[in-house]
Amino acid sequence: MGIIAYTRVQVSIDICRVDHPSRKRRFEVVYNLLSTWYNSCICVQTSADEVTRISLVVSPFPSVGQWEREVWDMFGVSSINHLDLRRISTDYGFEGHPLQNDLPLSGYVEVRYDDPEKHVVSKPIEMTQEFRYFDSASPWE
Repeated sequence: MGIIAYTRVQVSIDICRVDHPSRKRRFEVVYNLLSTWYNSCICVQTSADEVTRISLVVSPFPSVGQWEREVWDMFGVSSINHLDLRRISTDYGFEGHPLQNDLPLSGYVEVRYDDPEKHVVSKPIEMTQEFRYFDSASPWE
């Protein structure tokens, strides 16, 4: 990464990411880097979609490995040649990525502890709803 040698960046502060479902490359990832030599912060911004992988920043900054794992776990954005992409915040059985805007709020499965069986039970959520008629006329008129 030529920017590191030129700007003398020593520290990676964090990674910010945003999901814009209406865009073609819907995921925006921003690396915030700090140069103590020049006393300045550098923001490197990139974008990706569900299949595009972003460039690896782990080699110059080992701490970024955990953040890139979190970006993959929460958004589904993976890094090129990352050796340790596994779940960091969610359960291994979790389907999808929780911070993608197209994931339903209720999720796909209900996970609960069953006291009589003494273990965790997961079952699919049924989202069917009976027809309801809403009377829009006010009863107080």
